Formats: sequence, C-alpha cells, structure tokens
Amino acid sequence: MTDWIKTILPTNTSFEIGVIQLAWLGDSVWELHQRLRHVNNQQNTKELHLSVVNEVKASAQVEALRFIEPLLNHYEIDLVRRARNKIKRCPKSLEPSVYAQSTGFETLIGWLFLNNPERLSILFDYLESK
Repeated sequence: MTDWIKTILPTNTSFEIGVIQLAWLGDSVWELHQRLRHVNNQQNTKELHLSVVNEVKASAQVEALRFIEPLLNHYEIDLVRRARNKIKRCPKSLEPSVYAQSTGFETLIGWLFLNNPERLSILFDYLESK
C-alpha cells in the first residue's frame, strides 16, 4: 500500500521548513495513507470516515510512534523531540503529552515525505505489520 510514496523524489527542502509546518504536511500524508488503506473496503462513506478517523487521531498516532521508535535513527528521534518540545498549547480535549507526541509523529512523517520517501515507505510497511 506504500507504492505511491516510493515514486516521490526527495526534495531536500525541509531544512528550510519549521517543525510545525512539517507536522502540518505530515498530518496530510498520514491521512492520505490511511484513506488509501481503506478505500477498497466495502463500507459506506460514514464507516470509511470513522475508520480513517480512528487511525489518524492523536492517540493512534502516538501508538504508531511508539511502535516505530525502535527503528528510528538519532536524527529522527531528535526531530520528534524538537517537535514535541515546540508545542505550547493543545486542544482542551487532549492531554498535552498526547498532542505533543502526535505532533512529533506528524513532523517525522512530513520530514521523511520530503527527504526520504523510501524510508517513509519502510516505516509505513512496518506499521502495517503490527
């Protein structure tokens, strides 16, 4: 399900982009990936939407981050940490630590999407195996 990512060429522009912007991009990449995973399910629109929402919500992103953490290199871990520490406010419906960790996950996804799509594909495939 990650073939679409493998065709993307690295841009190496993310060094000029802040962690919050990378998180914003990573959020969209993660949601698109989840939508592509569910698109062939024989469900109505509402069920598809709820399936994707369950995968992209902050707590699910934290769970995904914890699952891939053993595979992350030092730079990736540092990127997640920097993004986590950048968050000062969060929605009232979330614990600040959950929101910060999910932002770290999204930042990692955004950075990998721009710089190393092949690595992103490997991590997404690993997440599929859980």
